[in-house]
Amino acid sequence: MIKEVNTEEFHDLMPQTLTLADFYSPTCGPCKMLSFVLADVDKSCEGVQILKINFDTNPALLEEYGVSGYPTLILFQNGQEVSRKSGLQQKPALIKMIQEYQ
Repeated sequence: MIKEVNTEEFHDLMPQTLTLADFYSPTCGPCKMLSFVLADVDKSCEGVQILKINFDTNPALLEEYGVSGYPTLILFQNGQEVSRKSGLQQKPALIKMIQEYQ
């Protein structure tokens, strides 16, 4: 299940399991298209949680992880960043990225 979170919720949920964080803006066209891709990825990959972080309302997380553009996807394992992709991504690339750490 894809869940939109704020900074506090992110820090609570992120260390629990393999986590793909989607830093997005609600006004960004590629971000909206990526939402559909992420919904497919969520159905295809078990053992990974997908968290959406609104770029506009979570500036502390942007600074903490050095996110300067959207969409930005960061994969975390055990609370540590293991992979990062920027821009609109396709489902096969995201599934490959996730499977490398499962």
